[in-house]
Amino acid sequence: MSKTIGDVILDVNNISLTFGGVKALTDISFDVREHEVRAIIGPNGAGKSSMLNCINGVYAPQQGSITFHGRSFHHMDSHQVAVMGIGRTFQNLALFKGMSVIDNIMTGRNLRIKSNLLLQALRIGPAQREEEHHREFVEHIIDFLEIQAHRKTPVGQLPYGLQKRVDLGRALAMEPQVLLLDEPMAGMNVEEKQDMCRFVLDVNEEFGTTVVLIEHDMGVVMDISDRVVVLDYGKKIGDGTPDEVRNNEEVISAYLGTGH
Repeated sequence: MSKTIGDVILDVNNISLTFGGVKALTDISFDVREHEVRAIIGPNGAGKSSMLNCINGVYAPQQGSITFHGRSFHHMDSHQVAVMGIGRTFQNLALFKGMSVIDNIMTGRNLRIKSNLLLQALRIGPAQREEEHHREFVEHIIDFLEIQAHRKTPVGQLPYGLQKRVDLGRALAMEPQVLLLDEPMAGMNVEEKQDMCRFVLDVNEEFGTTVVLIEHDMGVVMDISDRVVVLDYGKKIGDGTPDEVRNNEEVISAYLGTGH
């Protein structure tokens, strides 16, 4: 089934980032179109996670700007980015291990909660109705990610692959327009990777969410991405469709090389 890729929703313009004289990113520009799966690839140390950290406000680049829905920013804080509609999962799971699956995913609804803390604690009137609405939304995500059997299980007791799904669920609970996924399949076995690929594509197609994805598995990238941007030592060396990137000589020598 073909899908319609929309206009540019996120535009990264000439981003440069330095840590104590070490250049993490040098003059990086690329765009992300609405409803696409946009992959960022490159060897270890290429600057991929640093790039996501600039987009979602964890790092403030020294140069350049990021435009989201036509509004340009030199730097946004992470809360502001989340409010605007950019969600994020991280390479290292930052879940609340002692809390249940449903409560972990509920934390992703915090930005959507209108009631004050006292009303939430008392669970009366509008606050109770609001919580019921949010729980209903979270239950939909749990069904979508096929983790119904684990709703009340403490996350720390789940296998790694399922914890990754919970992490995805918490990001989805924000209802992001753009979802940044930092190596969502790292450390997974083949079956878990296949499941996660399916969920990423379903998120893109069923929720209509634009996905920006860092991934090392080139098979995965070539299968699920609409376009790929390639970084090497903090510089952009390729940008295009999977086929264009696969046949780019600079990319082949820098990253694909032998064994791919």
